[in-house]
Amino acid sequence: MSGSLGFDIPEDPHKQNELFVRIFNEGDGALYDSMYTSDAISNISGSPLTGAARTQFFKDFLAMGPKINSKVLQTYTTGDTSLLIVDYSLDVPGPDGEVTHVRGTCTDVLTRDENGEWRLAIDRPVADAHAA
Repeated sequence: MSGSLGFDIPEDPHKQNELFVRIFNEGDGALYDSMYTSDAISNISGSPLTGAARTQFFKDFLAMGPKINSKVLQTYTTGDTSLLIVDYSLDVPGPDGEVTHVRGTCTDVLTRDENGEWRLAIDRPVADAHAA
């Protein structure tokens, strides 16, 4: 059964992570943003964004062709809330074609909505201080 996105965000946190990576790497910012709750906060830009500003950031940023890889380190779930801690690596192409490599740890909070579908409510990636 597919949710309102045309797919379900799975119960298994490892499969959730695989889905987020796949959709991020496809480069469709609107589709990626649809995995968030309407009032979610994303810090991928380096500052907290929500609503239309978050959506526009994802559209613009993912159109540049960044690629992400991540691995789930820890998960904690209680009721309709799940916390994922993941290590990530992100390659962001610049306008000159040079790629910036970023590594770090991300804290993701997911909530289950009234239809039983999981959505991202908060993402907070923190780059390693020595990453470049």
